[in-house]
Amino acid sequence: MLHDDDVVEGTDLSDALLGELGALASDRNLTIGCAESLTAGTLAARLGAAEGSSEWFRGAIVAYSRFVKHGLLEVPEGPVVCESAARAMAVSTAGLLAADIVVAVTGAGGPDPQDGRPPGTVCFATTGPRGTHSEEQLFDGDPEDVLAQTVRHALRLLIEEISA
Repeated sequence: MLHDDDVVEGTDLSDALLGELGALASDRNLTIGCAESLTAGTLAARLGAAEGSSEWFRGAIVAYSRFVKHGLLEVPEGPVVCESAARAMAVSTAGLLAADIVVAVTGAGGPDPQDGRPPGTVCFATTGPRGTHSEEQLFDGDPEDVLAQTVRHALRLLIEEISA
């Protein structure tokens, strides 16, 4: 898998990750979906613009509002910047999109805290044939930096899920 220091000159790291993800999904005949909150559709836009994505990208649910998270994606009432929210988002989205593998992201992009969590706190979950897994990351930087790091990390998690 590609890491930050593996970027080919002139290529954005997320572009390289998208290329790797697309090749893996196509080779393994798997479909991908995403549920996103703090990234507000950025991850879906990147996935949809990837070469060959019409073969493997099912779509996305942008659940920016708590109302959508709790109502459509069955996130339990309470905080939405937590691993349990990300897990519920991933599982619900997999069912709604009939996708083999889904990544979900929710967090506090900044500049202010959310749900008592500091800016840069991002919770991720993947669900697929190996089950559902979640984790929390704390990214540094301004909201744009947090967004970029979140997208890259979500792509890495999808690659890990497919490669396992």
